[in-house]
Amino acid sequence: MARIKVIVVDDSAVVRQVVTALLSEDPDIEVYAAVADPILAIARMNVQWPDVIVLDVEMPRMDGITFLKKIMAERPTPVVICSTLAESGAKTSIEALSAGAAAIITKPKIGLKQFLVDASDDLVAVVKAAAKANVKRLLPKLAVVSKNTADVIMPAADKHSAMLQTTERVVALGTSTGGTQALEVVLTSLPRVTPGIVIVQHMPEKFTAEFAKRLNSLCQIEVREAQNNDRVVPGRALLAPGGKHMLLRRTGAQYYVEVTDGPLVNRHRPSVDVLFRSVAKCAGANALGVIMTGMGDDGAAGLLEMRNAGAHTVAQDEESCVVFGMPKEAIKRGGVEKTVTLSAISREIMQQLRL
Repeated sequence: MARIKVIVVDDSAVVRQVVTALLSEDPDIEVYAAVADPILAIARMNVQWPDVIVLDVEMPRMDGITFLKKIMAERPTPVVICSTLAESGAKTSIEALSAGAAAIITKPKIGLKQFLVDASDDLVAVVKAAAKANVKRLLPKLAVVSKNTADVIMPAADKHSAMLQTTERVVALGTSTGGTQALEVVLTSLPRVTPGIVIVQHMPEKFTAEFAKRLNSLCQIEVREAQNNDRVVPGRALLAPGGKHMLLRRTGAQYYVEVTDGPLVNRHRPSVDVLFRSVAKCAGANALGVIMTGMGDDGAAGLLEMRNAGAHTVAQDEESCVVFGMPKEAIKRGGVEKTVTLSAISREIMQQLRL
């Protein structure tokens, strides 16, 4: 197989040198150019187009976000953002993901060289996953997803009978690469009357609050970054904070979340497996588990636990995924009851109110 051709675009000579050296150690990757800004990158890319672009944000002559949007408009190509981002930069990161970036790697301001060396395995994995990404699925959607009212989707009689038969339903969503746009498609399709939703999206610390705010501004339901002891109620979606695990808990007939520290699970915090396991224990058959686009296998074991506990389980199909890793692994392990396209996930969520 041909090696993955990568161009590194960063105004830091140290970053260009270290990233090039680390990626070049992998026999499947060839860094054919490392340049200081997008203008230089365009000149090199006109000669040879890359399979993956590793891109900084703050650079002279043209910033990374502008360059990203230009690439996605003219010749969509997997882009990995590798940038030093403080809390104030979270909006820029969300903008990058919304514009079509496949993934983001956060660089610290101090100890940068050592960080890149320590994170070399992650960097290589992200670049390889990006090379396989379905770039068309990363592009911003021009059409607005229609929003149905509760009366159209869920007749009142069905709602009341369901509530008499069982406790409130809980929907657990887990996603990673490509998930920012996928979650927007799903959540903006939901009416105000919706089962309580808990979400793990693999994102760095400080990104999730801004992402939740953005979704909240687009959705009929309430979307917010979860805080410890937040209630899980209909019409509300709680997003696990970056850098924290989120677990579902129950007292009586009421569900709430516990936001806690802890070791990385499947190299992630928050971890989809942690959330899914807690949902299996606390909600059982009253839950729906949905595993969506993302690389790796986080969530596969937890989704199987949910299914074994009586929950309904759904996976996003390969065609609509940016990266089919997480759903594919969940299917392989037997945790998936049903596979659906991205546009059908909101319908699966609303079906929970009819059970």
